[in-house]
Amino acid sequence: MADPLTAAPARDTAFRWQQHLARERRRSGHTVRAYAATAYRLIDFLGEHLGAPPDAAALARLTPADLRAFLTRRRAEGLGNSSAARELSALRGFLAFAAAEAGEGAVPRLKSPKRPRSVPRPVSPTEAVALAEEVGEDARAEWIAARDFALLLLLYGSGLRVAEALGLTGAALPLGAAITVTGKRNKTRVVPLLPRVRDAIEHYLALSPHAVVRGEPLFRGARGGPLNGEVIRRVVRRARVRLGLSDRTTPHALRHSFATHLLGRGADLRALQELLGHASLSSTQIYTSVDAAHLMDVYRNAHPRA
Repeated sequence: MADPLTAAPARDTAFRWQQHLARERRRSGHTVRAYAATAYRLIDFLGEHLGAPPDAAALARLTPADLRAFLTRRRAEGLGNSSAARELSALRGFLAFAAAEAGEGAVPRLKSPKRPRSVPRPVSPTEAVALAEEVGEDARAEWIAARDFALLLLLYGSGLRVAEALGLTGAALPLGAAITVTGKRNKTRVVPLLPRVRDAIEHYLALSPHAVVRGEPLFRGARGGPLNGEVIRRVVRRARVRLGLSDRTTPHALRHSFATHLLGRGADLRALQELLGHASLSSTQIYTSVDAAHLMDVYRNAHPRA
């Protein structure tokens, strides 16, 4: 394929779409990079497929056959069903943007590949707390051990995404019975803060050598900068090995556990949707499958005829 930096008329359109996703749509940096990469891959492919670098008019004339040819190429490169569906979704958005700019054409209709619906695997409450306590074993300082413990308890106790927890600042202080977090697309929501979680965060802040500033991150790295999520993922990987836990035991799995355990205790789906910050109820409904899967596991392990 062509060098991604090679000039092509359609690249200006892709660049403007990238800016549109970041500024107007307020998509996450990860999503913007992934979607833009897909658009540039399509443009590179079309240069070969059409025999010339595509321009806006060429994008407007694309057919389902052209997109199928692109996806066939990507399949040959090892792309699976889930990734192909994501790429197709990105392409629909890009081509719709290009068509709107050009004032002509329509987005080619192409059915998305079927994706198996993955069911999150939660960890038990005991395992969640054990994991939070175990991460401190790798810490170079007492305050870092307290930080990691507090962060993991927060993920499990309030159902936050890792990025949401790391996005908290000193403006969240003083801590009360609830905390306001900023989720995907800059949407804010209020989540409960259990006394044990609040105590763990306050203990970490009391030990931290870095002053708490209103506009600065609440969770700091060893040198005082923002804590990188990969640091937490790394210490969790080491801790779960020592505890003999599954590879599926990740920081994000604690959010799944929060949702599953609330649902198992009778939480309402709509309330759970609000707590998790899901845009649609269908995203929350997957936890009903998790609960059913857990019940089947219990049945198979306990029933004498199973």
